[in-house]
Amino acid sequence: MRSKNVVIAVALVLPLLGAGCVKEYSFKRDIHPVLKEKCASCHNGAGEGYAASGFSVASYETLMKGTKFGAVVIPGSSVSSTLARAIEGKTHASIAMPRTGSPLSKEEIQMLKAWIDQGAKNN
Repeated sequence: MRSKNVVIAVALVLPLLGAGCVKEYSFKRDIHPVLKEKCASCHNGAGEGYAASGFSVASYETLMKGTKFGAVVIPGSSVSSTLARAIEGKTHASIAMPRTGSPLSKEEIQMLKAWIDQGAKNN
């Protein structure tokens, strides 16, 4: 009986301990530098990606504006965000990103998805 109580206590406490350990990501500090390095060569005012879609990563405002087809970041839902799906390779090959240069690392993808899931704040 005692071991059952310990298992229950651990099951209840572990999620609470982990909740305080989630890193909050910052657009300015964490996200924008990655977007500038990996995406801005095409998705700026003069790039091929911008010409095709109207999507720019020049600022938080332009990122959140999305493309001429609609939003690419849905705050609170990386699963619903086209940007997250595109950088993971979970879209049609015609919009998989990035098209040129090095792809985002697994860590960069996880960071971007976490930032979206945290509300995609302009922080």
